[in-house]
Amino acid sequence: MSMRIAIRLQLEAESGRINGKYAELDWTPIRYIHRQYERPVLAALFREAHVGLVMSLRDGMNLVAKEYVAAQDPDDPGVLVLSQFAGAARELTAALIVNPLDLDDMADALALALRMLLEERQGRYREMMSLLRENNVSVWRDHFMRDLKMH
Repeated sequence: MSMRIAIRLQLEAESGRINGKYAELDWTPIRYIHRQYERPVLAALFREAHVGLVMSLRDGMNLVAKEYVAAQDPDDPGVLVLSQFAGAARELTAALIVNPLDLDDMADALALALRMLLEERQGRYREMMSLLRENNVSVWRDHFMRDLKMH
């Protein structure tokens, strides 16, 4: 069995165990979905998530983290919990940055995210959105092209 399949099976089993223990008729703590969605549906799912957990073990998943932030409701944003190994962690410093190999660190960040007051969530959201607006794809392209000309 490949590592990817083993991880998926473990995620499915753990999310099922947690949901079985803590879910209510009108609330499920983890919505684990393993399939592709069209961009508008994905944005709606991101907007509904109170916590965006992006845990890469090496640089990656940067666009997912940024899409999560961009999809949030400015009046009631969720909290981004982001792996320190994701490249986006260097930019999105208002996220809760964690070591994905440290289970206690992750648990503490998730607990903090779930109880974070609205004012703090809004401030973190505004900081990250400001950065995303300043460093959009056009800015990235211009920097990339400038760097290409230098070499």
